[in-house]
Amino acid sequence: MVAKPTPTLTEALAPALLDAVARIPNARRRRSAQPEADARRLGRRAALKSAAIAGALALPAGPLGWLTLLPEMRAVWKVQVQLVADIAALYGMKSTLTQEQVLFCLFRREASSGALRDLVARVGERFVVRQPSSALVRMVAAKLAARLARSLVGKGAARWLPVAGAVGLAAYAYRETVQVAEAAAELFGHEARPEAGDEP
Repeated sequence: MVAKPTPTLTEALAPALLDAVARIPNARRRRSAQPEADARRLGRRAALKSAAIAGALALPAGPLGWLTLLPEMRAVWKVQVQLVADIAALYGMKSTLTQEQVLFCLFRREASSGALRDLVARVGERFVVRQPSSALVRMVAAKLAARLARSLVGKGAARWLPVAGAVGLAAYAYRETVQVAEAAAELFGHEARPEAGDEP
């Protein structure tokens, strides 16, 4: 039976998550005539990098492996944030990229939980990215952290099976990063624009 995440774990994840998106890196790509195909290619490359990081950091077994959990997540997030910046550039949206857009792309899979509803709304075929207050962004990060803490406990359990666990976590990081690329392509491909106002 997998243990439930402790409040301390959730509290540690929220600031780590905000820190990961605090500074948007410079894009390494330019506007593309084929942004969709280039985004897929970038996504696969970044996914391989994320898988290598996750697999390598999952190799230490037992209690030592638990110490690599947060560094693994931070390192994978760093790859994913760069990926989002690069895909935004492919779609010609490098200069308008916001923290809210990055959060949405990284955690699009959590949209069903409602954690991201306050940041991005879909209106027909388009996305509207709201510009919330910093307090609201912190609240969204706390909600995401609570959900991530549960998966972190599962990742910690995989540390007790170093080789098999490393392979499984590498595959998970690969799939997760591909999903980030898909979310970014979907968001920027549907002309997301910031919405004025402090609160949704």
